[in-house]
Amino acid sequence: MTGRSTVKKNMHDQKGVAAVEFAIILLPLVLLIFGAIEFTTALYDKAVITNASREGARVGIVYDDPRRSNSDIIDAISRYCSDNMISLGGDSDISTQIIRGGDTAGDPLTVRVTYTYNFLVLPNFITSLAPGITMEAETVMRME
Repeated sequence: MTGRSTVKKNMHDQKGVAAVEFAIILLPLVLLIFGAIEFTTALYDKAVITNASREGARVGIVYDDPRRSNSDIIDAISRYCSDNMISLGGDSDISTQIIRGGDTAGDPLTVRVTYTYNFLVLPNFITSLAPGITMEAETVMRME
């Protein structure tokens, strides 16, 4: 009988083990999940500024008389980003640089968009490690 009571006693001693193991694994699991969310959001915003630079360059190269101004290009980029970007509600600004090689057909137009991604999900924890990610997209097209 003593062998059986020892087995039952050992099983009763194991009751809280699952709770302790869960508590140990919970923090890394939560960090992994939220890290994946932050990473995919940052990649999405990178794709948005890449497309915004293309949209701005397209607005600038299309033949019009008179040619579209730099403010028209910046407006197109701002509109595209505000419609599509996930994290624009933060305190990050989009800066745009426009370099014209001329205004005649075949001249290059370079549109560079720079954006600092600020973390959304874990801002206080991550900003102590890294304040933000600076993303840049550049598009070069020839004037029509």
